[in-house]
Amino acid sequence: MEGTKSTAYISKARSATQLIFLVCGLGMASWAPMIPLAKDRLALNDANLGLLLLLVGGGAMLMMPTSGWLVGRFGSRVVMAGAGLIMAFVLPLLLILSSPAAMAVALFVFGSSIGTIDVAMNAHGVQVQNLYGKPIMSSLHGLFSVGGLFGSLGLGFLIKLGLNPVYAIVSIATLMIIITLTQYPFLFPLEVEQRAIARFSAPHEQPTADKQRFGWLHGRVLFLGMMCFAVFLAEGAILDWSAIFLRDIKGITPEFAGAGYAAFSIAMATMRLTGDKLVARLNGKTVVVGGSLLGAVGLSIAVLSPWVAGAMAGFVLLGLGAANIVPVFFSAAGRLPGIAPTVSIPAITTIGYTGLLAGPALLGFIAQQFSLSIALGFLALVLLLVALSYSLKGQAN
Repeated sequence: MEGTKSTAYISKARSATQLIFLVCGLGMASWAPMIPLAKDRLALNDANLGLLLLLVGGGAMLMMPTSGWLVGRFGSRVVMAGAGLIMAFVLPLLLILSSPAAMAVALFVFGSSIGTIDVAMNAHGVQVQNLYGKPIMSSLHGLFSVGGLFGSLGLGFLIKLGLNPVYAIVSIATLMIIITLTQYPFLFPLEVEQRAIARFSAPHEQPTADKQRFGWLHGRVLFLGMMCFAVFLAEGAILDWSAIFLRDIKGITPEFAGAGYAAFSIAMATMRLTGDKLVARLNGKTVVVGGSLLGAVGLSIAVLSPWVAGAMAGFVLLGLGAANIVPVFFSAAGRLPGIAPTVSIPAITTIGYTGLLAGPALLGFIAQQFSLSIALGFLALVLLLVALSYSLKGQAN
């Protein structure tokens, strides 16, 4: 009976964690169709918009190292709930603020909430996966992609139906709040997480104070972090620039400028929801190398195709290729000997999100000096480097 109750408890925790990933994806992607509106409302060029978007990554990076400490001190569910609620309350402001300074502050807070919930939900997901006994990280990230789909299309769809844009975004924010509050009781409390970490760490692998202090400098942590940096750079480019690329380069109407991120999210969600079996059947190295190569091909098609349909197809291939790369990285980080997940996961997430910090500004400056197409083509080369590097040094986890 106790085993049945334990299995049911872990299954509920898995479902609740999936829905928190959904909230994160929903909130983050709802910003995508608002970017062209913000650019016009604030009268920004590509370079200035890139600097403003820099604050999203900056807020995320600032909070990620702190989030690891908060998770260790208060538990993942408290941190996830707090960050999710802040994200939901800030989201409507991004649609109505008309001052660049106010938008800068709002985007910084928005990015901080994203960084915080990202660390907490992945740390929680690793412990749920350990207790569940099967790979689940891809399916967790799959719900993030489902949220990305509804977030990128939902706002434009509601507006197209005639709903006031402010009411539309408030409706999305309200849904995020409801999900967060209703799932909170089913997430692991701090004591359960601590027992899971102790249970799945061998005695000789228990992290010491010295190892914890210097965990960020561990070679394996740095390598995984740099790989995350490259992949987050590519994923973040689709979030921040795909709508503008489709509107300004491919000529799509503003109401459906978020369709590129939606196509990317559909492909990513589909692949991630089936990705746990794929990772179990193949191995981490094959998934990362093959996915990076497919993503590079997809970006190249999106840039070179003269048709909107070709660009959409390219975004689909990128989503299929990139889908399970980051889940593999997080699973690997959660199993590093001698380094607790509350250290390794914030470390690789922070390094990875440097791609979101540097990416928007970097792509903005490249677009300003050359073109947005060349900026996205540069990302295809980055993914080729990921494939080469991981084929040489990655583990077949």
